[in-house]
Amino acid sequence: QVQLVESGGGLVQPGGSLRLSCAASGTIFSMYAAGWYRQAPGKQRELVAVITRVSTTNYADSVKGRFTISRDNAKNTVYLQMNSLKSEDTAVYYCNAVPSQFVWGQGTQVTVSS
Repeated sequence: QVQLVESGGGLVQPGGSLRLSCAASGTIFSMYAAGWYRQAPGKQRELVAVITRVSTTNYADSVKGRFTISRDNAKNTVYLQMNSLKSEDTAVYYCNAVPSQFVWGQGTQVTVSS
């Protein structure tokens, strides 16, 4: 079955940076548009970044200019570079295809706090 494993989260101060990774197995991930989603406590999961099969990208307004999504098709991996982090970025971050057709992984916790 398809497995998605997120990593790279952690505790950072406001203004800091993190790089998240999403390793896919059981599928050729480059055949799909891929996205990073996040879910904060008490809120619904939201899509924050998308990268298509042809490497077109799109971002939610809340992260535009600060986050960059990329993919390494040879490694079957999608990345999210997060800069200038804010407290409101605190959430569990998940990856999936767009639309989200695979089983969700465990996600990786990002906490932005001083």
